[in-house]
Amino acid sequence: MNDLNDLYGVTNLPYGVYSAAGSTPRCATRYGDQVLDLALLLEDDVFAAPSLNAFMAQGKQRWDEVRAALTDRVRGPLPQGCAHHVDDVTMHLPFEVADYVDFYASEHHASNLGRLFRPDNPDPLLPNWKHLPVSYTGRAGSVVVSGTDIVRPSGQRKAPTETAPTFGPSLRLDIEAELGFVVGTGNPMGTPIPVDQAADHIFGVALFNDWSARDIQAWEYVPLGPHLGKSFASTIAPWIVPLAALDAARVSTPVQEPTPLPYLAMDPAWGLDIDLEVAWNDDVVARPPYSSMYWSPAQMLAHLTVNGAPTRTGDLFASGTISGPDLDQVGSLIELGKGFLEDGDEVVLRASAPGADGTRIGFGEARGRIRSRDGRSATSSTNEKESR
Repeated sequence: MNDLNDLYGVTNLPYGVYSAAGSTPRCATRYGDQVLDLALLLEDDVFAAPSLNAFMAQGKQRWDEVRAALTDRVRGPLPQGCAHHVDDVTMHLPFEVADYVDFYASEHHASNLGRLFRPDNPDPLLPNWKHLPVSYTGRAGSVVVSGTDIVRPSGQRKAPTETAPTFGPSLRLDIEAELGFVVGTGNPMGTPIPVDQAADHIFGVALFNDWSARDIQAWEYVPLGPHLGKSFASTIAPWIVPLAALDAARVSTPVQEPTPLPYLAMDPAWGLDIDLEVAWNDDVVARPPYSSMYWSPAQMLAHLTVNGAPTRTGDLFASGTISGPDLDQVGSLIELGKGFLEDGDEVVLRASAPGADGTRIGFGEARGRIRSRDGRSATSSTNEKESR
């Protein structure tokens, strides 16, 4: 990854929530290796809060005003007590998660799993997949900040060779390298969000790991989809990169055939050129490219609301596993084919994207270590000391 001053310069200025020396959590931005207290920097008490929700609820015009002000003020002089070195703070969950929906937007990932789970079917994709962004509603309360240990889940499992299910800890514990999109302002019930208005509602983007118990998932998911195999934990990075910081990262999605229905139609459908990195026990095992995703963030949000469903400040929707066409670009271990997570294993997601003026945008880390239910396999920590 690039130098910190490149990844966290004025073209980025992500948002998070920090505490220092046991102080009350407050909103912050990051500039180089410094975490800057926003309430002190901008003299605005909306940031003297333990979440970004109140600021996000102010809407896009206010987001743009704050971003413009930050671009000038981070370069100093800084108010006394405003700046903290990144190694001296604890990062917290950056926003209160309202609702959480997980999509399945990668054609490569869906095809890989289709070939694994339905080897006799000539088409690995299900019939609806290229007509709508497939998703399921997850559990907002189990979204945790980077650095939180992940307790190995237990549930029912049934191998193909077994005549009846058994109960116990998951033996096929996996990751899903994703991006999460944070809704800043929602829509009222009965009023969908059109694709061309998505940027007015999406506050920012964060790294996201949707931990998955494949053996529990395989037994439970028919006919209503994922439940206990997914709901035990999802890890989000502590830094939310503003959508406005990613203008230079916009790219067209892959060609969408057949042509989407009118409420999903975009010309062009924009995706994001974000490069992810998956490290498993310090070994980089894959580099998934978000630019390969079939369905765009705007299409996902439009589909989520087209039936009149409301969204709220703090809603989170995730992309689903990001996988490219090559083996070293997959975003899950089941696709990689090198086994599943053992107790004590640590997975770290990192990412960067093109920024304005030739810079790169950093996303922090989504880090988690697996521990057994009795806690013997890893030291527990509830918050991240944000690493370089």
